[in-house]
Amino acid sequence: MSNFQIRKVAVLGAGVMGAQIAAHCANAEIPVVLFDLVSKEGDPSGIARRGIDGLKKLEPSPLATADRVQYIEAANYDQHLAQLAECDLIIEAIAERLEWKLDLYQKVAPHARGDAIFATNTSGLSINKLAEGCPASLRPRFCGVHFFNPPRYMSLVELIPCHGTDSALLDNLETFLTTTLGKGVVRALDTPNFVANRVGVFSILAVMHHTQRLGLGFDEADALTGPLIGRPKSATYRTADVVGLDTLAHVVKTMTDNLPEDPWATYYKTPEWLAALIAKGALGQKTRAGIYRKDGKQIKVIDLAAQDYRDSGREAADEVMAILKEKSPAVRFAKLRASTHPQAQFLWSIFRDVFHYVAVHLPHIAHNARDVDFAMRWGFGWAQGPFETWQAAGWKAIAEAIRDDIQAGHAMSDTPLPAWVFNHEGVHAPQGSFDARSGVMQGRSSVPVYERQLFPERVFGEVDVVEYGRTLWENDEVRMWTLDDDDGKHVPVLSFKSKMCAVGPVVLDGIIEAVHRAEKDFSGLVIWQPTAPFSVGANLKQIRPVLEAGDFVTLEGIVAKFQQMSQTLKYAQVPVISAVQGMALGGGCEIVMHSTRVVAALESYIGLVEVGVGLIPAGGGCKEFAIRTAEMAARTATNDPMIWLQNVFQTIAMANVSKSAKNAKELALLREQDVVIFNPHELLHVSRKTALGIAATGYRPKLPPAGVPVAGRGGIATLEMMLINMLEGGMISQHDYRVSKSVAMALCGGAVESGTMVSEKWLLDVERYEFVELLKTPQTQARLVHMLETGKPLRN
Repeated sequence: MSNFQIRKVAVLGAGVMGAQIAAHCANAEIPVVLFDLVSKEGDPSGIARRGIDGLKKLEPSPLATADRVQYIEAANYDQHLAQLAECDLIIEAIAERLEWKLDLYQKVAPHARGDAIFATNTSGLSINKLAEGCPASLRPRFCGVHFFNPPRYMSLVELIPCHGTDSALLDNLETFLTTTLGKGVVRALDTPNFVANRVGVFSILAVMHHTQRLGLGFDEADALTGPLIGRPKSATYRTADVVGLDTLAHVVKTMTDNLPEDPWATYYKTPEWLAALIAKGALGQKTRAGIYRKDGKQIKVIDLAAQDYRDSGREAADEVMAILKEKSPAVRFAKLRASTHPQAQFLWSIFRDVFHYVAVHLPHIAHNARDVDFAMRWGFGWAQGPFETWQAAGWKAIAEAIRDDIQAGHAMSDTPLPAWVFNHEGVHAPQGSFDARSGVMQGRSSVPVYERQLFPERVFGEVDVVEYGRTLWENDEVRMWTLDDDDGKHVPVLSFKSKMCAVGPVVLDGIIEAVHRAEKDFSGLVIWQPTAPFSVGANLKQIRPVLEAGDFVTLEGIVAKFQQMSQTLKYAQVPVISAVQGMALGGGCEIVMHSTRVVAALESYIGLVEVGVGLIPAGGGCKEFAIRTAEMAARTATNDPMIWLQNVFQTIAMANVSKSAKNAKELALLREQDVVIFNPHELLHVSRKTALGIAATGYRPKLPPAGVPVAGRGGIATLEMMLINMLEGGMISQHDYRVSKSVAMALCGGAVESGTMVSEKWLLDVERYEFVELLKTPQTQARLVHMLETGKPLRN
């Protein structure tokens, strides 16, 4: 059996989507050749080069680190097709025009290597029609690979075979997409718009229909179809602006052209008001005007009655908010349906029609109900897919309500619900999810890559409660547990139970105890949270009453305990692995910094942010940077730690948070030997294997430094000059200056002569002293209280 390797990728089409797919491959350490047409003037590959340059301007950035662009090579179809022979995977991502794609296939196919995979990123065109335009020899290696925008951040990739696609190739490609690119893969049927866009676009069309029917404003509909119902903040109409109104219209047209007999076909059309906006060039965010427009700081929204923009800001009515706060989904839906308020009727209607739609179309658009739900979660950012929302609200009661509305003529289609709906209690169960074509429950994929996901994402009804292993020991805020498999016998897991995994005295005690137990009975320990974040840092709520009592002795004791915990991690006799996903801030970052090794998901946002509340890192963060910079300086001819300390100082003083785990390495918050993976569901698997691998080397923790040469007064003076310039320029306040000078003191080892050799304990004492002194200032106390009460930093 040979290993499947993707060593180089070609992307055909340097538009926004193609360039971002190329960027994400480069994020994963895969070199990319990005092709486009020959430029009419200047650099022949100028179109592709502009696509690459555009990546640097996009926010959020498609690049995990800025240097990724150097691994994307600009090319054109006239001069560089021979380079396709070097590529293992070719992804076509040009405009959604069948004839353009087929013409390109004829041009590039002769240059593809005999074993290369050829994939199209089409959002809805028929894969089999496209395959027919390929040479017969290419068809076993042809398929659809539909990324969602933006490719770095959206989990979903739809994998769509043509009739002749090799099944082993699909399994290999799914493995690559899952582990190397970190995606959630749904195997889709070759049906117009596949799964996510088929349901998602219908959902948008249903919202548009009921918005107009009930006379709601676009901003009012967005207030209702965002986080209040478990959907993204951009809701419906803002999402349309972000995607591009022309793009939305194109996807709708795919349904118009290909689904004339569909029971909802009359709704597969671009509304007149939307067509008018497109005709005027108001395409949404990319043209700075669409359904919404920004005038200065004011967001305006189109008002169809006035044929002009008005101030936005309409919100959900109190009556509807009260319904949405009901804990029981069954009660919530019953009250929405019973209410006469237009907003309540709107919400019931959009849910009802989507439920109706997916039930009727399930056999035509997906292999099972789970694929539909995951597609909507991963591709459209819904907290729950339509089937699991329906099941959670009471399957039969909702089915009967939909049936009654269909009979009363209230639904968007008069097509009856399928008979199977009334023969089931739901579509998800422990044994699988319903496949409407075969009438049986279909289990999960058997592709071996999913064995790496010890706790895969679940749909409602698949399991009642996810059991995270067998408890070994716990206190009120942490739990040490293990899985009874081979790895679990040697490497237990520590998870936090505190809100947002915040770190207070009980968590500190728990970490110390867990390390001692791991040293006694196991080969390693993994710190992992079942859901992000890893940790938002110190539990400020627990500090507040002690601070208000002016008990600085107790506060210093808490800081000392934090430092004890960090040193316990650093000098543990077994490897301790921090498995990081999401935020690892403040004290959470210090846990990361003191672990033997870190395994971080790409989307990890790591930083020492204490200056935001008028404090400095004092759980060993400043100390650790002082040691690391001294070690790096010792490897240079000048032996000058300031080369690195200035950057470290700026990172801490500006409360910089990494924009990815790879960026955290650039900020020195992670070390070069720390591991970055792309799929967060594989974190625990990789972390346990990492612990075992390190233990197998006969691991011993590094001995404490005999002495650390510090930058001392000279270093402090250098850093202070930066602060003086910022203060005089009005960039920072007087208290910002005071806080940042404390950072300088801690990083430079205090007011000692430059080059003085100090102990690790000395560095801890300095950062602890500076921390407590800042706590005594009214300005820092005000910042802490403001953060607790508003969740926002105070600049005073």
